[in-house]
Amino acid sequence: MDKYYTIITYGCQMNVHESEKIAGILRARGYIESNDETKSDIIVFNTCCIRENAENHAYGNIGALKKLKKNKKDLIIAVGGCMTQQADAADKLRKKFPFVDIVFGTHNLDRFGDLLDKKLSGKKAVVDIWPQEGSIVEEDYSYRTSYPNAWVNIMYGCNNFCSYCIVPYVRGRERSRQPGAILSEVNALLDKGYKEITLLGQNVNSYGYDTNGICTFPQLLSKICERKEKFRLRFMTSNPKDFGEELIRVIAENPQICNLVHLPVQAGSDRILKLMNRKYTASEYLQKLQLLRKYVPDCQVTTDIMVGFPTETEEDFADTLSLVKNAGFFTAFTFVYSPRIGTKAAQMEGQISEEVKKERIMRLVEVVNAQTREKSLSYRGKSVEILCEDYDEKKKLYLGRDEYGRMGYFQSENDCIGQFVKIMVSDSSGVSLMGELEK
Repeated sequence: MDKYYTIITYGCQMNVHESEKIAGILRARGYIESNDETKSDIIVFNTCCIRENAENHAYGNIGALKKLKKNKKDLIIAVGGCMTQQADAADKLRKKFPFVDIVFGTHNLDRFGDLLDKKLSGKKAVVDIWPQEGSIVEEDYSYRTSYPNAWVNIMYGCNNFCSYCIVPYVRGRERSRQPGAILSEVNALLDKGYKEITLLGQNVNSYGYDTNGICTFPQLLSKICERKEKFRLRFMTSNPKDFGEELIRVIAENPQICNLVHLPVQAGSDRILKLMNRKYTASEYLQKLQLLRKYVPDCQVTTDIMVGFPTETEEDFADTLSLVKNAGFFTAFTFVYSPRIGTKAAQMEGQISEEVKKERIMRLVEVVNAQTREKSLSYRGKSVEILCEDYDEKKKLYLGRDEYGRMGYFQSENDCIGQFVKIMVSDSSGVSLMGELEK
C-alpha cells in the first residue's frame, strides 16, 4: 500500500531547501508526496520564528489538524524548524497540541528519519531538540522540486546577534561547509541540467571565517565560476558590514553571477542601526552601493527594511525614507518589527505602538512601490532574457525570471522549461512582465 507525505513550509528559501531534505528522507523510506492532507500518512511542519506572523500561522495550521488526527489515528504529525528550537518551545507545543507525534529542531534535521522510525516502532511521542549545533552533513540527500533552480547551503548559523533577531539562538553559531563538498554538489547539479544555483547562508559574506580563511566567499564564487557553460549563480543573504571590494570585483569579473545583490539595510537611522547592532552606518551602506555600481554598472540591489524598532522616532523614520530614496533599490521587502522572546530588542524600553507602526509601514510601502513601478516601466519595449521555470495552467503561459528576479510571462508552442529564452516586453505591472517570445 502506498504511503503519502505532506510538508508545510514557512519562511525563507533556506527553509524551502530544508524541506527538500526532509522530503528526500521520506522518499528514501518509500513515501510519496501529496498535497492532500487527508490522504497523507505523515504531515510535517517546517516552521519559522523570525516573525510573529509566521509562528502564529504555524500554530493555527497545526491546531486545525486536531479533528483529522482524531479521525485518522495512524496519521503522524511532525513539527520542526526554528520555532521548535526556541527555549521551552517544544514543551509549549506538546502541551498545546498533545496529538503532535514528533518534535525536532534545526540542529538534528538530518536525523528526522531516525525519529520517524522511533515513532513507527511504537513510541508514544518523540521529542528530540538538540541544544547545541550538530555536525554538518555534507551529503546531498535532497529531493529537489524546483528545477531548473536549485539551492545549496554553504554555511549554517550566524554570529552577528542583531538585537532583534532570533536566528543565532535557534540556528547556532556560524559553521561553514567544506568548499570541496559545495563544489561537488554544485557541479552535480549543473551536470544534471540545473541552470540557476542559489548559495544560502545567514551571512554568506562571512563564509570561511570559522575555518581560518581556507576558502573565502569570493574565492568560493570564483571556483564555481570556473565552469564556463551558461548558468546563473545567486547568493543570499549578505550582511552589509562584510560586503567589500573583493566580492564586488568577483561579481564584476564573472558573468555567471547575477547582477542582483540582496543587501538588507534594515534602517536608515544611524542611532537605530547601532541599537540593532548592525555594525555599519547609513553613509557606509550607501558608499558600498556606490562602489558596487562603479564596478558593476548594471547591478541592481534589493533590501529588507524594518519599521517600528524600539524607540524609533519620526526623525529616525525620516532617515529611513531618505535612504530608500537615495539608494534607488530595485525593490524592497518591508516589515513591521515584532518582538522575539530571547532577543535584546524585546527587552528594550520604548516599544512602538501598533498604530504608529502601521502608519509608518504604509508610508514606506508607498515610497518603495513607486520605485518598483518606475523600475518595471523601464522594461517596456526591451528584449529580456528569461530562464523559463514553469507553465501556468490558468493563464496558459510559460513563466520565468530574468537576471534581476522579475517574473516574465509569455506564450510558446514548445516546452521551454529549463531553457534560456528572450522575450520582448510589451507590458509591465508591479513586479511582473508580459512579453512575446522572440524567434
